[in-house]
Amino acid sequence: MHRYLLHNDEIRDTGAQDLSAGQVGLLNGWGVFSTIRIYDGVMFAWERHWARMHTDAARMRVPFPPGQDWLAQRLHRLMEANQAFNATLRVAVIRNRGGMFEGPGPMREFDVVAFTADVNRWGDQVKLGLVPNARHAASEFAGTKNLSWSENLTWYERAHDQGLDEVVLLNERGEVSECTSANIFVVQGTEVWTPPLTSGCLPGVTRALLLEEIRVPGLRIGERTLLPSDLEAADEIFITSTTRELLPVISVEGLRIKSNESTGTNVRQQIHAAFKTFVENNIASRKRADIIV
Repeated sequence: MHRYLLHNDEIRDTGAQDLSAGQVGLLNGWGVFSTIRIYDGVMFAWERHWARMHTDAARMRVPFPPGQDWLAQRLHRLMEANQAFNATLRVAVIRNRGGMFEGPGPMREFDVVAFTADVNRWGDQVKLGLVPNARHAASEFAGTKNLSWSENLTWYERAHDQGLDEVVLLNERGEVSECTSANIFVVQGTEVWTPPLTSGCLPGVTRALLLEEIRVPGLRIGERTLLPSDLEAADEIFITSTTRELLPVISVEGLRIKSNESTGTNVRQQIHAAFKTFVENNIASRKRADIIV
C-alpha cells in the first residue's frame, strides 16, 4: 500500500486513525468494492467498475456516492498524492448505519475509503486447486463484489500453503463458477468459453471486455456451463482479472489437463494480444479527451 489513502473528501496518511468500530459496515462486511488498474494515469474501464459497484450497492442496500464524477475526482486526487500513475487502486464504499450495533453520535450514511498499491507480480502461469460447494449460485446475492471477502481470502491463503496459486470454486450443482479473485476461461478448438453469471460467478470487468469488446478473427468467445470434465477436455485454460489480465493455467489439482505443448495451441496469446491493443487504444483515447477538455 502506498503512503496516502482517500477517506471521503480528504487525503490522509494510511496510519491515521480515522475509522470507528461503530461503523456497522466495517465489522459486518456491509459494503462494496472494486479493484481498478491505472495505466499512465488513467483508470482503465472506470465506467464499468462504477456501474458494477452501483448495481451491487443497490442489491446490498449500501448508500452510494451521488455520481461517478464525484468519486472519480477524489480518486484522481489520491493518484496524484501517491504519484500512482501505473498502479492498482482499491476503492470501497462502506455502509455506516443500521443493525443493532451502530455507533453513537451522528455519522455519514457511508464512507469512501480508497488506496493505491504497486501492481502485484503474479508470475507467468498459475496452478489451481478445486473447491466443491464454494459458490451458492441460487443466492440472491451471488455475483456481488461485497466486503464480506473472508471466505475467498481463506481459500486463497490455503491454496498458497499447498503450493498452489489459486482455486477453482464449484457451485452447489458441481459446475465451475470462478476463482477467488479471477474468472476462468477454457479453449476448445476455435471456441472460448467462460461460465455464465448463473453459475454464481462475479461479473469481472476483464471477463466482460472479452465477451463484449475483444474480437479475434476465427475465434468465438462466449458463455457456457462448464464442469470439471470440461477443464480436462480443454485445449487451454486461462484466468482473467483486472490486475492479472490473462494468465495461463498449467495444472488443476486432481484433474488431468492438457498442456500447451501437447495441444500446440496459442489461443490465449492471441486474445491477450488483442486485449492489450484494446487497453492501449482506450488509454490513448482517454488521454486525448482529457487534453481536449
